[in-house]
Amino acid sequence: MPSSALISNLTQEWVESVLRWHLDLFSIPATVITLATLLADPVLLTCIFLSRALRQETRYLLMANTLTADMLFLVLNLAMVICNATRAQMSWLVCQLITAVTVTTNSCAILTITLMVVDTYAAVRWPLRYHDLLPPARTHRILLGVWVLAALYPLSLFIMMEVERESSHERVPVCLVLFSLGFIKDKKGWFYVYFSLVMVICAVLICVCYIRLYMVTRTQGIWQSRFSRARVTLLAHGVLLLLYFAPGFVFIMELYLFQRKSISQDLRVWVSTVNMCVFMLLPRAFAPYLYGLRYREISDTLMQWLHQHRRLSQTTV
Repeated sequence: MPSSALISNLTQEWVESVLRWHLDLFSIPATVITLATLLADPVLLTCIFLSRALRQETRYLLMANTLTADMLFLVLNLAMVICNATRAQMSWLVCQLITAVTVTTNSCAILTITLMVVDTYAAVRWPLRYHDLLPPARTHRILLGVWVLAALYPLSLFIMMEVERESSHERVPVCLVLFSLGFIKDKKGWFYVYFSLVMVICAVLICVCYIRLYMVTRTQGIWQSRFSRARVTLLAHGVLLLLYFAPGFVFIMELYLFQRKSISQDLRVWVSTVNMCVFMLLPRAFAPYLYGLRYREISDTLMQWLHQHRRLSQTTV
């Protein structure tokens, strides 16, 4: 496990690079994007959970799970950004715990996004058996399993690191997921295997489902128009999936750069800061609009509530 002196030296060098390049300014777009997303996500979650019809649909339950994981991730990420920008001294134990929960929420979002594509394929491929295959009760169990699977490795790693560590009372001015995971030595191979395998399996599964969807529906005429709803939906989902998966591969590159002593410290700081303050936030910011509001049921429910609220306000006046 890393010594206190090693952690202190590394964080001090990191702070010097941040100050030299004025990278604290990235906390401004990170805060704006996070707050804007935290305003939109609860609205969609309210529409789903307060509507009995939407709560019975598997696709909306999956979307609600994605939005919930995204909100937890955004809150933790914003907390780390603000603490790092203000140089707030944080306990290494707390930093490790935040890291584990952040990795868990991000992994849960990736897994749920993958399940949303699989759900779409199942609904198109077996329309008559779809509701029997995925009733709401089974969907709830699947989502619980997703959270357990997403939390199993990060939390187990956190517990093992703290058990092996002699002291957890030191405080650090910078808390990053990169630091917590980059110091792993004995378990580094398993860590790379875990992240790489999850990303590759999810990406391949999504590609296979979309290819199969196209093959099943290409004779139905929904792809003939250049601006058909099917083409626009596929484009929107493709962009969103790219935004979700790209930061994960960038983070794997961060870990590689972190272990290479020949790489410039400034390059490491730039890549980590941009990924943390921009790339990780973009998919969460676009998800409510590219996924949520494109569903007619959600948009109709939202408009109905707005009209009811407006009529109630006029009646009260």
